Amino acid sequence: MSDSESRKRYAGGGIDVTFDPQMCAHAGECVRGLPSVFDVQARPWIRPDGASADAVTEVVGRCPSGALQLAPASGDAPGRPGGS
Repeated sequence: MSDSESRKRYAGGGIDVTFDPQMCAHAGECVRGLPSVFDVQARPWIRPDGASADAVTEVVGRCPSGALQLAPASGDAPGRPGGS
């Protein structure tokens, strides 16, 4: 399965978060860093509007595996924080 097939998009008002479960190392940086956005007990488990776009950007940037990435809410291609 390619990256685009396994990556799921979670839409927010100002920023979207994408997640690839095949890449996830389960380090828990997201859940510990911003539980108002990343809650594995909730559905959907990622709610980008649960915090400011700056806070979401900071926590997604701590994802050690790259499973979490950011995308503008406009629907442009996903990218890692800081470019790429």
